[in-house]
Amino acid sequence: MAGLRSPLRRRRRPFVNSIRVRYTIVVGVLFLMILTVVGALVSLGVRNTVAADLNEDMRLTIMDWVTEMRPGHIPSPMPTARAKYLQLVDSRGRVVASNAAAAGKPPLSTVRPPPDNRLLDGKSCPPWEGDRCLLITALRLDDGAASALFGGEPHYVYAGIMEPPALAMRYLEAGIVVAVLFASATAAWSTWMVVGRTLQPVRVISMKMRKAAESDLNLRVPEPPGNDEISEFARTSNIYLDRLEKAVRAQRRFASMASHELRSPVAALRTQLEEALLYPEDTDLRLTLQHTLRSTERLEAIIDDLLAYTRVKGALPAAYEPLDLAELVEFEVTALPRNGAEVRLRVVERPIVMGSRIQLCRVLTNLLANARRHARSRIDVTVEQNRGQAVVSVHDDGAGIAPEDRERVFDTFVRLREAQLLDPGGTGLGLAISRETCQAHGGSLTVADDPVGARFVLRLPLPEPAPQDERAG
Repeated sequence: MAGLRSPLRRRRRPFVNSIRVRYTIVVGVLFLMILTVVGALVSLGVRNTVAADLNEDMRLTIMDWVTEMRPGHIPSPMPTARAKYLQLVDSRGRVVASNAAAAGKPPLSTVRPPPDNRLLDGKSCPPWEGDRCLLITALRLDDGAASALFGGEPHYVYAGIMEPPALAMRYLEAGIVVAVLFASATAAWSTWMVVGRTLQPVRVISMKMRKAAESDLNLRVPEPPGNDEISEFARTSNIYLDRLEKAVRAQRRFASMASHELRSPVAALRTQLEEALLYPEDTDLRLTLQHTLRSTERLEAIIDDLLAYTRVKGALPAAYEPLDLAELVEFEVTALPRNGAEVRLRVVERPIVMGSRIQLCRVLTNLLANARRHARSRIDVTVEQNRGQAVVSVHDDGAGIAPEDRERVFDTFVRLREAQLLDPGGTGLGLAISRETCQAHGGSLTVADDPVGARFVLRLPLPEPAPQDERAG
């Protein structure tokens, strides 16, 4: 049985958890509860109003008849539409006088109003009316009238009228129940339709997102017109899919290139070790160890750069601090070896930036090392400010970079032919790490046009100036 119940629960759960179903049930139940209370109040109000009007008419009829009574003369009541039956009953329950409709009939009611409440309303079901009942109004004559007319004996006047169908039958309640059910069903159906139409774009977006996540990240969700929450959700979903597609593509490309770069030193290590084991008599152990060490060093360099790249690419921003960018550049220039190309540093301004000292020093080290590797005789380094940005320019007088390669050099594991010749052991990750670091700091790293050599331009945003106190000065 457990195996049979689980699929049923899985089929029912989406229906029960549906926002459309929940909203429909809630609205339907609320309407049913509210309209039931309103209907009960309406029914009670109508019944009380109709009964009060009829009782008021019967009271007026009784008063008219009582005012015509004289000692020794009890006139017959005149026919009226306000009361079908009229009777005058003594204290022993005998009918003293009545109209034609009540003639020969027993008292309409056995209710005797007390002296302190001489006028009572009620209902009676005499046998001669079959299943019909009467609305009754009973009046006890006051002591003065009883003394003048009947020597002090209490007498009672009864007026009766057929209970109208609105009160006798349950047509009113039945109509109200039908109206309440119809209104509740209409409200629930309207909610079902409105919520369904409202959520239809969300359902389409969800299906597209699921399909994109499962099979094809090139898919995009349809964007409904307008600027409501659903349109904003669709646009945000497409932005998310764009970034996800780019991230997955970059990750796949990075993984492919990383595995390719790692395979070469690992294969070299394996070949060198296998040769040493298979041909020990023909192998120079010292030379083999030297080759193995160089392969190991290259493998270590690749792994270190890979770790650095992934830390910059995916890690949370480091704790930034105010840094004198010119001071960082001066320190890195001073740390360069004395041999090689001449380095000329020009500090136009000393901008203060917010950033990580370790990460920015690594960027400057990469740029200076790259320039030193390609320069023929001179490297020019400039620090300045321009349009709210700190700018560091590193220019070498080497062969330069072709315009079509100026973006490609920042891709992972990309090494131009000249770089491969000048530095065979490079990993091709230095410039990629540098650009990612600059972008993480809100800046940029580009290759600028220059007639001679290559000029790398680092830009970092300057911090917003603190608001001045209006009371100052």
